[in-house]
Order: sequence, then structure tokens, then C-alpha cells
Amino acid sequence: MSAGKPRVAVIFGGRSTEHAISCVTGGSVLAAINSEKYDVVPIGIAADGRWVLESGDLDRLKIKDRVLPAVDGTRPGVALAQTATGTDLVVSDAADAAGVLGEIDVVFPLLHGPWGEDGTLQGLLEMAGVRYVGAGVLASAVSMDKGFMKVALAAAGVPVMPSIVVTAREWARDTEGCRKRSAELGYPLFVKPARGGSSIGISKVHDASELDAAIETAIVHDPRVLVEGFAGGVREIECGVLQTADGSVRTSLPAEIRIGGDHEFYDFEAKYLPGEHTEIDCPAKVDDALLARMQELAVTTFEAVGCEGLARVDFFVFPDGSLVVNELNTMPGFTPTSMYPQMWAASGVEYSELVDLLLEQALSRSTGLR
Repeated sequence: MSAGKPRVAVIFGGRSTEHAISCVTGGSVLAAINSEKYDVVPIGIAADGRWVLESGDLDRLKIKDRVLPAVDGTRPGVALAQTATGTDLVVSDAADAAGVLGEIDVVFPLLHGPWGEDGTLQGLLEMAGVRYVGAGVLASAVSMDKGFMKVALAAAGVPVMPSIVVTAREWARDTEGCRKRSAELGYPLFVKPARGGSSIGISKVHDASELDAAIETAIVHDPRVLVEGFAGGVREIECGVLQTADGSVRTSLPAEIRIGGDHEFYDFEAKYLPGEHTEIDCPAKVDDALLARMQELAVTTFEAVGCEGLARVDFFVFPDGSLVVNELNTMPGFTPTSMYPQMWAASGVEYSELVDLLLEQALSRSTGLR
């Protein structure tokens, strides 16, 4: 630990299609961190992968008039440099010589999607010997890839929807075979990038005539594509999981999302540019028995892949009360209006306290193998 207040590097942006949403999340967390308790450094990763020392202008990191924010890639570059005593943040500017900003004690990685939420950044931080908020390398990678996530959860006895994975190579080599395997799941289907997020590149396929275009759309975002059976007549309910510094795992009250109007599913616009057709019940209206089963299954899901810190578990609830885990998100949207913080607020943990609990948990962890 550095002398004085622990130094927190908040990292946001990134190379994935969720760059803008990560910027919004970064601005929200930067505004919430207790500056009397922590020394905070904002680090942006531009869309081309360049790491920069961001300005900390939080107003620039908001969605305004439906215009999405982005990291300013022209700012001074930054890099992590491991020393004998810790890991320093080195800042370089074309006009000046490189300078050492100081030691980094913990990183709050707020990247969504590949090249950040998928274990890549976590691996870099492990190599640098820096503590960080959230899941480690394996849990991040498995949870990011929906195909492998389903394999891991099914092996742990967690119910998931039937699905197949179609790779870009398989689609090019045996298109008819991919069509046949997809059709065996029954129509309608959902087709999505296996390692995507924020509902980008997802299509609902009503019949065979729409399958090719949906797979080709998903391949634009990811060469691994998940084709998944449709869950009709279900409720979509989410539950937050939080691990605290003493190692205990807690679950939030759940929240339910109801989509109407022109939205057939919870797509990007419904999530981030909501109008009158998006309705949220937080907490969700569930009976005690369903609540208990949901919270227990959320913890099982969290532990099945070895998550740490936080996660959001998304469920399908069928009319008979049975549960299926749709997704496990290791770095859920984290603005004050995002589902994860809303669920914890409904459970008595306000946004700034939630941020503080996550930083305390990360600082309590050892570096290296755990």
C-alpha cells in the first residue's frame, strides 16, 4: 500500500462495442468515490486501445441528446510500470518527458465486453501485481463467453436454455449444417455474439428465412455466435450478488424488466435510451419462496465459475415458477440508474456505499493465486 490514502485507478472505455456505456459507468463511479478516503485517477482506454490520463470532466462522460460519450484519445498516454516496491502509473506526453504519477493500490476496471471484461485486463493486472475490483481471469473469461458459461453452469447443475455455438469458420465451411443444428432448437430463436454485451448484434429469428442474416450480423461483432432457444411467456428478473471484505456473499432484492411497444426484447435502445415502453419493478413482485430460490441460485451461479466482488445474475422465470439462468454478468452496468445499483439501493445499500464496499473487498484480496 502507498503512503497516505489508497490510490484508485478507475479504468473505462475500451476497444469493444460497449465503449460508450463503459464511459457512462466510469463517470458515475468517479463521481461516487469518496475523495477523502481515496486518491482517484481516471484512466480512459480509447477505441483504438490507447491508454490515456483522462481529464476527470464527468459531464463529458454522460449521454446527452442521445449522443454517446467516448474517451479522448489525444490526452497524455499512461502505462503501468512494476517496480521493486509496487506498481507505478507512468504518464507520457509528446511535449514532455515521461513522469511517474505514483503507485497504484487498486484498479476499478469498468470495461464492458471483450478486451476488458473478458479476463484480458484482469490478466494484465495480475501480471503487474495490482489488486482490482471484480472477477479474476478465469471467471471473467468464462462468464464473457456465453457458450462456455452455459457449459460451466450446466456442469454445476444450474439450469440454462438450450443453445449451440456457431463459429465464423463453421458458418463458412458448412452453412447448411449450421442451419440444421440451429433449426433443431426450434423457432423462434435468439442469435447473439457469444462474447458481446449491451444487446449489441442480437437478433430475434422468427423463422428459417431470418437465420442467415442474424448469424452474419452477429459475426460482425464476434466470430463465435450463440444460437439460443426462445423462452416464451417468461418473466425477466435479475438479482445482484456482492462479496464483501470478510469473504461473505450477499444477494440483493431482485428487479423485473418489462418491455413493450416496438421492442421484442431488451435491446440496446430499451436499455440505454429508454422511453415509455420500458418498465422496471425494483424490487420485483415475487413471493418469498421464489425469492429464496432465486437468491440461492444466484449464489450458486456466482460460485460455479469462481466469481469475486460482484455479479448480476439474469433469470428467466417460467409460469410454473421454474428458473433458468440466462446470463452471468461480472461487470454489470454501474450507473446509478443501472439495474445492479438499483437493486442494491432497494436492498438498503446506496450507490456510494456500494462503490466503497467493492473497493474494500478488492483491497482485502491478496495478489497472485488465491
